[in-house]
Amino acid sequence: MLHAVIAAATEEAAPNPLIPEIYDIIWSAVCFVVILFFFWKLVLPKMQKLLDDRAEAIEGNIAKADDAQRKAEAALVQYTAQLADARAEAGQIRDQARTDGQRIVAEHKEVATAEAGRIASSAKMQIEAERQAAVVSLRSEVGTLAIDLASGVIGESLSDDAKASAIVDRFLAELEASEVTSEATAPTVGKI
Repeated sequence: MLHAVIAAATEEAAPNPLIPEIYDIIWSAVCFVVILFFFWKLVLPKMQKLLDDRAEAIEGNIAKADDAQRKAEAALVQYTAQLADARAEAGQIRDQARTDGQRIVAEHKEVATAEAGRIASSAKMQIEAERQAAVVSLRSEVGTLAIDLASGVIGESLSDDAKASAIVDRFLAELEASEVTSEATAPTVGKI
């Protein structure tokens, strides 16, 4: 063993595998400087430009989004105002329609009342005309019947028209007078 130790000491020291040689360090440094220069002058400016462009695009999109947001808010305010105006106008139209409806109903009631009054007065006039026609017709028929009856009772012919007419008129006048007094004393039930 001693012999191995002496042999190892006499031999040159073996190189350490963890420490590179000087020429490797120099060439590695040159390559590093070339690559660093290449990245520093070519790649980093392009990368910086790409990042700046991307930042500008993002800021532009944010600005567009903010602008769109402001426009949307303005449109919402305008829409809300228009909706409020439309509701107010609809309320006015509804109130106007109600007023017009009430006015039309009142006008139609007035027209209907006037028409009903006109129809009632026309009916009264027609009834009065028919009553007068009936009275005239009854006078002539009652007169003829009374004269025929009186002729039959008396046994002679009453050919004097003036005398017969005077008798019939007096008889009918007495009948009407008795009818008027009975109507005045009778209660007015069922009269129009």
